Amino acid sequence: MPRLTRKVLTLATGLLCTTAIAAMAQDGNPFEGDTTVKTRIGDLSFESGYPSADTVQKLYDEMDFQRASQAYLWGIPAVGLNEWRRAHYNVFKAKNGEMLSYLDFAEKLGILTPNYTTPYIATFIDLQESGPMVVEVPPGLIAGMILDQWQRVKADLGVVGPDMGKGGKYLILPPGYGPVEADGYFVVQSTSRDVLAGFRLLDADKEKAIAELIPLIKTYTWSPDGTGEPMGVRAAGDEKWSQMPPRGMAYWDSLNEVIQREPVEERDRFVMAQLRFLGIERGKPFTPDERQTKLLTDGALVGEAMAKANTTDKRVEPPFWEGSNWKHALVVSTDQKAETFDQLDERAAWFYEAVVISKAMLTQTPGVGQRYIASYKDADGAWLSGENTYKLHVPADPPAKGFWSVTAYDEGTRQMPVTEQGRPDISSRKEDIKKNEDGSIDVYFGPEAPEGQETNWIQTNPDKGWFAYFRFYGPTEPFFDKSWALPDVEKVK
Repeated sequence: MPRLTRKVLTLATGLLCTTAIAAMAQDGNPFEGDTTVKTRIGDLSFESGYPSADTVQKLYDEMDFQRASQAYLWGIPAVGLNEWRRAHYNVFKAKNGEMLSYLDFAEKLGILTPNYTTPYIATFIDLQESGPMVVEVPPGLIAGMILDQWQRVKADLGVVGPDMGKGGKYLILPPGYGPVEADGYFVVQSTSRDVLAGFRLLDADKEKAIAELIPLIKTYTWSPDGTGEPMGVRAAGDEKWSQMPPRGMAYWDSLNEVIQREPVEERDRFVMAQLRFLGIERGKPFTPDERQTKLLTDGALVGEAMAKANTTDKRVEPPFWEGSNWKHALVVSTDQKAETFDQLDERAAWFYEAVVISKAMLTQTPGVGQRYIASYKDADGAWLSGENTYKLHVPADPPAKGFWSVTAYDEGTRQMPVTEQGRPDISSRKEDIKKNEDGSIDVYFGPEAPEGQETNWIQTNPDKGWFAYFRFYGPTEPFFDKSWALPDVEKVK
């Protein structure tokens, strides 16, 4: 081959290679040179590959907005419990560790998805202020729990606790306190400054349980030198209150309060790093500027929208019965841990619409504890809405050794709906419940009772969505092996 031809080919090959490399660089690096990149958050401009000043600000705003919306989901269990803690001291004017009873509709109205049927007793304890505190549990059909500020179970109480329904004294230690030798006590180590201790009374004779068990529930301080004066239980009263996580900046005010009060855990250090740029930092005042306020407000709005989807259309778990719209309501573990990750979406799904958890509420033992199944949609897959009339057919012999109940809740507040009827619940303990010939029961939901079904009817508000919890107290084997199944809620004329 002539030398000239060889040179031309070599030059041509070099040019082709250079062009190919340039093309590959352009394809692999969308930010090269002066360019504008189209993304899902809009156009981003670059100068010699560097983001322009406007793009830098846009990206930081987007980073902090995303962090705010995710921090909303992260903070749900702590904020929900903090709102009840605030009410304990500020609304009910209760003492540190003083047990309050929530017995009727008015007293329970502020609680997220309470059971209408069973009496509640609960207290909040500031262990930094009180030091070690004792909760005295009487013998009997009583079940409860001790939770830290993030609603992780530190101990079950009562029939599924270590006292096994025989009664006992639970000594709760502050973080970093101990170990201690305390004969005659079940020692519970808290991971937070603030804890909740609560019970539900399960006896079928509610009035008897209230009269006999509540006077025996006591709390008092403890030290190696002795105990303090016992505090009994008093009625919470019917003051207007809400344990629902607040909206807007009030959400972040509550979350910041938790962060300032509680130890920072290893699992949360990355979240704390992200919150710094939004004005929330341990040991510093929360005084967000105009930019931070807007991002936090937007983050709370989108975060709650995410929480709604994450709760009402759960993707963390399949339907309980195949092809059904019923799913586990409680999808988080008592320690909020899975094998390879901590349960972020699972805990947000439960604590957005509910409060407290216990080992008993996730029982795997037939005849013991409770299980909750939830539905937000009818048989056609449409959201449950208060202006419609629905029927739930409960087949004969529901698998519940204790009792079963179905309760309607308001979609917006996740609390019991306020209606003229004033009863959001039908249970097997309802004396005038109407049964079919085969022992099954039809429960109706709607703004007005179908003719002849008044005793089996739960009233709904026409302008609001609602959802249902079906509770099994002492679920039996047909619940676990799914040989008994609950049909979907059906819309009827």
